[in-house]
This record gives sequence, C-alpha cells and structure tokens, in this order.
Amino acid sequence: MTSIVRHPKNFWIGIIFMFFGLTAVYLGWELEMGTAGRMGPAYFPVVLGWLLALVGLVGVIRSFIGHGEAVGKFHVKDIAIILGAVLLFGFLMRGAGLAVAAFVLILVASWASPKFKLAPTLLLAAGLTVFAVVLFVKLLGLPMPIVGPWLSGG
Repeated sequence: MTSIVRHPKNFWIGIIFMFFGLTAVYLGWELEMGTAGRMGPAYFPVVLGWLLALVGLVGVIRSFIGHGEAVGKFHVKDIAIILGAVLLFGFLMRGAGLAVAAFVLILVASWASPKFKLAPTLLLAAGLTVFAVVLFVKLLGLPMPIVGPWLSGG
C-alpha cells in the first residue's frame, strides 16, 4: 500500500513543531500581548509559537512533495539521558551555580552520543561553561550565581 506521505521524517517533525508552536500560542493567549516596542508577557511565546507552527506546516507540506527515508529507530535511552541532563541542570542551577550546572549538563548530555569520548567531552564542557558564564553573567548581566551556595558556603 502506497502512502501519500513521501518523506515521513519531514511529516513527523512538522507535526511536532506545529504541536509545540500551537501549544505555546494557546497557553499565552490570555496574557497581555503588548506591542513590538513594548512587549507584554505573551508577546514572545505567542510570536515564537506562531513561527514554530509555520515552520512545522512547511515541513508537513514538504513531506508530500519530496522523497525521503523512513523514520528510523526511536532511541529512548538517549532521549532519557538528555532529558535527565536538562532536569539535572535545573536542579543544580540554584544550589551549585551556573558553572557546575552547565558543566554537568554538557557532560551528561554528551554521554548519549555513540561517539562519546571522555577527554574531548571534558574540554568541550569546560569551554562551553566558560562561554556560558561570560555571556550570561558578565556580558548580559543576568542575576544567576556562577558558584552557588552549596559550594561557596553561603
């Protein structure tokens, strides 16, 4: 039996993008929008949601036009590792600070790759941690601790 969908990856990615985009629009709908010059709390999530839904719609339309390979194996273990890394980042951020949380996030999330090697991953984690601290704390001035109270004794 022939399917009307010629590129299943584009189709399912498009559906996922549309789902999350329209969910953001729905959740932000009752908040104040504001204007582009004076944005309200709903402006960014709603505009981003519409853009994400539009990208998803383009993906779904493209899935009917071009040919592509079928959806491969669903890697549940890798998804769980990456989700765990993000949750661990959220847990560590407040208590251990940005430096530790970012380092652990990169280290644990990298473990999901079949090409994982400890030495390059440690270098990558160190470099990206320094980058995150410089960008978010020093340049943007976001109020987040570089080293949290768990490690500074406070």
